[in-house]
Amino acid sequence: MQENIWFRPLVWMDYRLAVLFTVIIPLILLVWAFVGKSEAVQRLMIIYWRVASLLAITIYLLIGGWSIGFITAFASRLLIPASLWFWQDINEEINDLPEQKLRLGVSSWRWAITVYSLLGAIAQIPFLRCAFSAGAMDEQFCQVWQEPPFLFKAYFHANTRAGFLGFIGLMALVFYVAYFGYFLFFRLGKQGRTAIEQ
Repeated sequence: MQENIWFRPLVWMDYRLAVLFTVIIPLILLVWAFVGKSEAVQRLMIIYWRVASLLAITIYLLIGGWSIGFITAFASRLLIPASLWFWQDINEEINDLPEQKLRLGVSSWRWAITVYSLLGAIAQIPFLRCAFSAGAMDEQFCQVWQEPPFLFKAYFHANTRAGFLGFIGLMALVFYVAYFGYFLFFRLGKQGRTAIEQ
């Protein structure tokens, strides 16, 4: 058992908030959008899940002890709010939604996750050294961030080696970066800030 570190409760609170803001509420909104047949919200949520998959990749990287997980954790906190507000056509359609409760729910969640993500990104800046310092992953300062991912492993991958899960995370990151690069260099210039492909 590791000795007490003052920010350990904050790390666990961050993971709990992440489950709420990045998994539970988005799932509810996605189902609500399909039931309510709101194409704008459906498109927004599909884009969100594509971008937010970097969070799942981060979990697997940290389970495997890959220090790059600290970079992906930081990047995801910047990319998620950007993906939610970037699209002009979706923003306009959401503002014009006839169903007020869905519009309020989506808008409230977008603002909440934006504030949560940006505050989290600021809070994670000191931990970026865990990605760049040799041997940093052996320090308790950095290992605290691995504790919730290891709990996730215990629940969902109890009989799987941590190294293998980390390898899966690394392969997923390669595909993520390739797709993101394709989007930036090919699709973005063509479709601009319109979510529907031209």
